[in-house]
Amino acid sequence: MADLYTPRDAAQRLGISYPTIKQWLYRGKLRAVKTPGGHYRIHERDIEAMLHPGAPSAIQQKKLTSSVSGRNQLSGKVVEVRFNGLLAQVKIAIGDQCITSIITADAARELQLRPGIKAAALIKATEVMVVRV
Repeated sequence: MADLYTPRDAAQRLGISYPTIKQWLYRGKLRAVKTPGGHYRIHERDIEAMLHPGAPSAIQQKKLTSSVSGRNQLSGKVVEVRFNGLLAQVKIAIGDQCITSIITADAARELQLRPGIKAAALIKATEVMVVRV
């Protein structure tokens, strides 16, 4: 059983918070087995799959972005990720434009964001202003 991790140990190995890994387990994003006492244990191979940047296929990524309610999806490539405490600044190049977003550092790690990775900016706003240029 040396290849089984507790959720807390798995979270530390993945560089994410314990509450995040618990949510992943509850939502089925991360597979686990249950002990006879009802505790989760995560296989090392599943942790390794999360650590490898090429894990999700293009089909899985498309399914993720098409399953959200936000219709304003701008696809591009990550050009920069800056971590600062609990936050991360992410810059995505979309055509000849660049969009910057501030997200939680946990989310940036969970998404395994780094330069060169394909990503989509989902824009959900109650108001959009248009200016003639």
